[in-house]
Amino acid sequence: MADAPLMLGVSGLRGIVGESLTPDVAARYAGAFGAWLLDGPAQQRSPLVVVARDGRAGGGALLDVVIGSLRQCGLDVIDLGIATTPTVGVLADVYSSCCGAMIATASHNPGEWNGLKCLVKGAPDIESSGSAARAPLAIEAAQIIERFNTGDAAWVGNDRVGSLTRDSSAAMTHARHVAALARELGGDPAGMRVVVDSVNCSGAQAAGGLLGLLGCRVVQLAGDGSGVFPHVPEPTETNLSVEGGLMEAVPGLKAQIGFAQDPDADRLALIDETGAYVGEEYTLALAAESVLSATGEKANGAVLAANLSTSRMIDDVSAKYGAGVVRTAVGEANVVEGLLGAGRAAVLGGEGNGGVIWPGATYVRDSLSAMALVLSLMSRTGKPLSELAAAIPSYAIVKTKAPLASKADAEPAVAAVASAFADQRTDTADGVRVDWDELPSGFGSGGGAGWVHVRASNTEPIMRVIAEAPTEAQARGIVEAAERVIAGGR
Repeated sequence: MADAPLMLGVSGLRGIVGESLTPDVAARYAGAFGAWLLDGPAQQRSPLVVVARDGRAGGGALLDVVIGSLRQCGLDVIDLGIATTPTVGVLADVYSSCCGAMIATASHNPGEWNGLKCLVKGAPDIESSGSAARAPLAIEAAQIIERFNTGDAAWVGNDRVGSLTRDSSAAMTHARHVAALARELGGDPAGMRVVVDSVNCSGAQAAGGLLGLLGCRVVQLAGDGSGVFPHVPEPTETNLSVEGGLMEAVPGLKAQIGFAQDPDADRLALIDETGAYVGEEYTLALAAESVLSATGEKANGAVLAANLSTSRMIDDVSAKYGAGVVRTAVGEANVVEGLLGAGRAAVLGGEGNGGVIWPGATYVRDSLSAMALVLSLMSRTGKPLSELAAAIPSYAIVKTKAPLASKADAEPAVAAVASAFADQRTDTADGVRVDWDELPSGFGSGGGAGWVHVRASNTEPIMRVIAEAPTEAQARGIVEAAERVIAGGR
């Protein structure tokens, strides 16, 4: 038990159920969040919170702990049951007096994991935080973690325990909201055959609802809501290529596209009409193409936000329309902060893991928004997904990882890489990213630009080394060079 990881950061809390994540840990974290809300956002609005869970097996017990703890803080709770993380964001906005939300989810982590994500609405000490539900900014997350570490909750007596109500309409509320925005973009995907893999979790009902509203012919794989994963839940090519899986189903059913959600449906991977894995990096790039191409002249000067580990495809798409890209630290909260800083110019944000943030829909990564944007692009252009993806300048990304006992253990590696490549452009907002305008011959032939990003993960006990270059050989050469520096610097 002592060796089981408990991850705390801008992405919330995650741990191994029954080991690092126990009822008392969950109660402490929910109590800390509740106390933080009462001292800040609840004073602007009302002591009302929305909660849900991602549907994974055993999650109901965790959500019960969360509900009890938040009510014991004196907060009134609206329980959405099994719902996606972005659905919670949309519903938190629908309940305008709501001050925050909590979701029991471990996102893409395997079945033995679970966790808690927070959403907030405004805060007295955060400028330009707006009124929409969003992940806590870094400073807010640090305040919540500090309360968790010190056990700073605010339990109340029987006469002040919060109320509990339930809302079973959340999935369709979310679906209708996104469908209405998609219609404003133009295009009509009615009649398209679409296959969706929801890993038997929270995305099934909302995805089916959205696609039905758009007139698509929908085939749902792993959509029974049982919480039993049919494969490892992260929507990677390896996990989707299993026998009978999404990559087989799309061409087998003569579908135009396949969508793969993770358990809390804030990420989306794409499968084209041939059954090829288009992947998560293309999700954001294609969503950007969809938004900017539909925006017309207003796209010139628009701002998109993406994290430091996201492919430069987003830069290429944006440049074509005269838009700019703000780069942020990894983590949804950091991308949201980048969008908020851009104000009205912000049109889209996201990460290379398939997480798309469409501010008009919600300031939460949303697989439904990504679906709607990609389908709109396909229907407006009349082009298949394979052709749309091929039209975006492509690069090779190579990713490696190494175990870490703690995030602090990555610091020597980060420092070594920053020092070794100090003559290049570096960004230390999150670990270190090094950019080459022209790659040296030692990284493989062909020239061109490239980058490497070395950082500790927010969600897993690992250090990531990610590189992108025009060719896989070059990207691998960059990773190998960084790993040699890291090995020598330890």
